Amino acid sequence: MSATQADISTILLDKVADWVTQSALAGDSLEVIVRGFCERIAAAGLPIARVNLSFSMLHPLYDALGFTWKRSSGMTVEGYRHNPGEKPERFLLSPYFYLLSNNLEHLRRRIDLDGPSEFPVLDELKLEGMTDYLAFLQSFGGQSTQGMMGSWATDSTEGFSDAMIAKLLRLQNHLAVAAKMAVLGKLADNMLTTYLGGNAGKRVLNGQIRRGDGETIRAALVMGDMRQSTMLAEKEGRQAYIDTLNHFFDAIAAPFNRGGGEILSFMGDGFLAVYPCGRHKDPSKVACQSALSAVSKAQARVAELNTMRQQDGLSAIRYGIGLHVGNVMFGNVGLKDRLTFSAFGSAVNEVQRLQGLTKKYDREVVASQAFATYCGGDWTTLGEEKLRGVGQKVTVLLPKQADQTAQLDDAYDEITYDGLSEAEQVMLLHRDAKTAPPKRPLLEKFMQ
Repeated sequence: MSATQADISTILLDKVADWVTQSALAGDSLEVIVRGFCERIAAAGLPIARVNLSFSMLHPLYDALGFTWKRSSGMTVEGYRHNPGEKPERFLLSPYFYLLSNNLEHLRRRIDLDGPSEFPVLDELKLEGMTDYLAFLQSFGGQSTQGMMGSWATDSTEGFSDAMIAKLLRLQNHLAVAAKMAVLGKLADNMLTTYLGGNAGKRVLNGQIRRGDGETIRAALVMGDMRQSTMLAEKEGRQAYIDTLNHFFDAIAAPFNRGGGEILSFMGDGFLAVYPCGRHKDPSKVACQSALSAVSKAQARVAELNTMRQQDGLSAIRYGIGLHVGNVMFGNVGLKDRLTFSAFGSAVNEVQRLQGLTKKYDREVVASQAFATYCGGDWTTLGEEKLRGVGQKVTVLLPKQADQTAQLDDAYDEITYDGLSEAEQVMLLHRDAKTAPPKRPLLEKFMQ
């Protein structure tokens, strides 16, 4: 394939730059931006046959994300895990390592079909019919350890002209800005989801940020709480108790954070989860049944955790769960400069007091009559109680399946005492990015 400077439309390349900007502003993913960019520069007349782009990014599992686009076959995506101390030979022999080691921004090599190759990747490009190769390194600014590095390759007989290179470098800047926005947008989404929950995180990203913003939703409610936590804290010590609390939440709360449910908040050694639903009978029934199904899974998970604790010579963890259904006010409350998303209202107070009744009846799970009616199934009436702040007495029931041995759910991950969660890995990557030494930060990011 051959192309001359006249074949390359400056107007169309400007359109590519405009598209990249608009795609970034629209919040498109990194994959969408990269694929669209590659397809558009090729359509605009640039004789690009192969593009390779890698982004150092804050992701719970990968330190870098790589994209390879070929005119003949489209794009492939690969995540690169970074293992401390490991220096892959392919990376050490790559043009990228040469750029990083010598603190360079660009490297161009004409590909000689007959002569020796300076880098192994050039031998591969020979087999693909490439004639010219331009590698680059672009930081996302300042002392950031995040950045973009990549390469452009052409199979044009004349290779890259100076005009082509100038156009590529200009577009490369637009791509870097869009990529940085996509990476930081994903980081913000990860952090908000981790600390606020999926629903509340989306609300914040969508602009529901003023004090008093909120709405009323109907939901099945789940309130869980650890028993004898003060005794455990004194017995186990600070760090051991924090570990116990995290293991307890891993076991009991996780089932309520999927299948339509969401953990709204953790309160000391307890949590509140909701299953939003419509205001009619059928949606309420589905929400209550989903919550009760998650109860069975939570009980099985805590039983497994207690088996492990007993094997380690630790005491079993006891808990109580209250179930209810009703309207919940959900929104921004707090100080003008310190807000939180919270759920409140009479239904929240009622489920909290129902959960407290598990102590009186010495049961792990109790529910209100409203919850049991929507849920259906077999229930045992425990009694009627006057809940503080509630005008009428509330019938308290026990789900019969709560006395049965539940099976571990298929999605149950074995509870371990080692290793970091995805959220913890995200935060550590962010910390390391902020505290990395200033000298050649991208090289140190890849090779530390």
